[in-house]
Amino acid sequence: MRWLRSGSEAEMIALFLRTELPSDRWRDRLQTLLQRAGLPERLVTDPDLHDEAENQARLRLLTAHRDYGTRTNYFDGFPDEISWQWMAITAAELTRVRYIDYDYWDELSGGTRLAVDAAARIRVGITSFGVPNEVMLATARAVADGARWGAASRTSARSQSRRVASSCVAVGVLGPVWYTRPPD
Repeated sequence: MRWLRSGSEAEMIALFLRTELPSDRWRDRLQTLLQRAGLPERLVTDPDLHDEAENQARLRLLTAHRDYGTRTNYFDGFPDEISWQWMAITAAELTRVRYIDYDYWDELSGGTRLAVDAAARIRVGITSFGVPNEVMLATARAVADGARWGAASRTSARSQSRRVASSCVAVGVLGPVWYTRPPD
């Protein structure tokens, strides 16, 4: 991996939400949360990372959506002190990427949390918790046709002197599936 630059929690949150908003799985929920809070969709689709009020609104939105601020559910056990970094990663390195410890990714990867294992299972039609793989497969075809996957954030965290999540891809978690195993 090659370090590109330091990142911020505000960037990660904005990217996480922007990645989930177009998803068939999460779109309706996020749009409902935005409407309930009286927030424009632009908060997610065109974030102003220099606006602290917007950053706080996105933090509240991700907490309502995926319990980020409470460090429960999807972010259960996620440390509070995190150094966000932007990294360049090769396709070969992606074969060693592990998903975060979350039941969806555990099941989809067959318990290994390796993206390459999830890719193989997706290719033979295995789903996780009944969530269809059509979006993943369509994206895989797009990448095979030359499209490039967007940004992913890698975390390196310290929690009480314990190194946590040294290669945890928290955003763009589907990217390795397509880069490591595009469909035929």
